[in-house]
Amino acid sequence: MQPKKNWWKILAVLLIFYTVVAGLLLPAPRLNILNETIRNLHFHVPMWFGMMLLLTISVFYSVRYLRNPHENYDTWAVESANTGILFGVLGIVTGMVWAKFTWGSYWSGDPKQNASAIALLIYFAYLLLRGSFTDTQQRGKVSAVYNIFAFATYIPLIYVLPRLTDSLHPGNGGNPGFNAYDLDARLRGVFYPAVIGWILLGIWITSLRVRYKVIENEVLVENN
Repeated sequence: MQPKKNWWKILAVLLIFYTVVAGLLLPAPRLNILNETIRNLHFHVPMWFGMMLLLTISVFYSVRYLRNPHENYDTWAVESANTGILFGVLGIVTGMVWAKFTWGSYWSGDPKQNASAIALLIYFAYLLLRGSFTDTQQRGKVSAVYNIFAFATYIPLIYVLPRLTDSLHPGNGGNPGFNAYDLDARLRGVFYPAVIGWILLGIWITSLRVRYKVIENEVLVENN
């Protein structure tokens, strides 16, 4: 590994290591209801930041593919979506654990939970759609169009609709966000590095998957 070229990968490892250690061991504010579960802030919320960025990258490459159907663009689109979906699943799982200790159950039918689940199902359908095509160009074009539709649906599902109804989730339905919950220096000192670290890890995973797919396609071409 060349340090100058891969500095961001080293930074990702250091930030995530810091997040895990500091997030679990450093003092945290004892807030009403949340108590020690506030530490989940460093794991649950960054997953959604990571998912949002990765899905944005995915739709960006889908648009590029429609303008110029280069196979590499399609690879970046699907692998970014794959990693984004992984982050979304982790976000829901960590959110369910948090909900159990603060709301009393893993799934309470909260609008934010329901909208997040629907958004993930839409992206699961994107992966299933890709698997139904054998022709590479047809798969790339159809899935690119669907990906744009999925992203356009994702934004209102996650950021608009839950705010129009009552919700237990912080920042929705009249409930204050974490700034109002006194997100003090102790939390900020871990939370912001956590966001950067998890996002860098997501990009790293995606880039590795893209490199693997490129090599796999080259091997298939040589064998044929």
